[in-house]
Amino acid sequence: MNGVSGRMGYRQHLLRSILAIREQGGVLRADGTRVQVEPILVGRSEQKLKELAAKHNIEHYTTNLDEALADDRWQIYADFLVTQARASAIKKAIAAGKAIYTEKPTAESFEEALELARLATEAGVKNGVVHDKLYLPGLQKLKRLIDSGFFGRILSVRGEFGYWVFEGDWQDAQRPSWNYRKEDGGGIIVDMFPHWNYVLENLFGRVESVYAKATTHIPTRVDEQGNEYAATADDAAYAVFELEGGIVAQLNSSWTVRVNRDELVEFQVDGTHGSAVVGLFGCKIQPRNGTPKPVWNPDLAETHNYDADWLEVPTNDVFENGFKTQWEQFILHVVDDAPHTFDFLAGASGVQLAEQGLKSSETGARIDLPVVQL
Repeated sequence: MNGVSGRMGYRQHLLRSILAIREQGGVLRADGTRVQVEPILVGRSEQKLKELAAKHNIEHYTTNLDEALADDRWQIYADFLVTQARASAIKKAIAAGKAIYTEKPTAESFEEALELARLATEAGVKNGVVHDKLYLPGLQKLKRLIDSGFFGRILSVRGEFGYWVFEGDWQDAQRPSWNYRKEDGGGIIVDMFPHWNYVLENLFGRVESVYAKATTHIPTRVDEQGNEYAATADDAAYAVFELEGGIVAQLNSSWTVRVNRDELVEFQVDGTHGSAVVGLFGCKIQPRNGTPKPVWNPDLAETHNYDADWLEVPTNDVFENGFKTQWEQFILHVVDDAPHTFDFLAGASGVQLAEQGLKSSETGARIDLPVVQL
């Protein structure tokens, strides 16, 4: 597990996934047996690794990635590094013949992301990319609505994601400063468009074109050491995606917005037979025969409670942490050859969308997206 001392690597992948799997006795296989996991922590700071290992009863840690990759005991290489360092480390893991599971984006450029997919395919190593949002309770409820035909013909998707990230002067920022430096791989398009790509593709259809406007609303921020720095990366992006089947998706992503919605991300899906509003956990619906008949009259104050016209979808399932669920699927993919469609090629598709989203913002043009293939 490389980069496990970082925020996502520690909280979601080590603590809530691998250690949770270890605690439950491993991953249940189709034959009723279990395969257990044993992590080795990899990073630059031996002291940080030593503290993490002691805290969580982990035997193995090292600052030498090459030695870990050369050791046959470790079958899977997991990468949670900053994007700039990811591709070179993954190439080492491919050369070592390891199965690979990585955060996204898989690389800084589409060309390099596609190269990783090609190298992994040629080497015959199993590979997977985190697609955690698909496992959220809200989106799983949405998937069930889609599969049931609830919406009729889906017309549009509108999404709002974001919150106010403090500038770091009078109150500490909630995100690391590199997120706001383009030269360090920062930017909200690079961070979020790979997510939007797999969410849209797996729920509604392939993204066929993108029109985006990226901006840096807060030009100066303060880093972890209290030093002022120029924010060179985009902190907000406003985009329109055209999907196969004629569906139009409009998604706003922002670290400079104050939240006035039930959750930090919210999607509204409108169809001919019904609509839904979903977040990370919640999902509410309005069927066609329960839709009110608004009349526009700016001269009268509105008295109708539109929120009351929506029905909450019940939680009829037990939804585990999405990172853990996908980890279990990938482990079964490695040991039992169980299916796992979220591979490096899927990761490259997300990088393509981010790259072309930035290009659209620079040129002001709508950009068509080809099918990603080797």
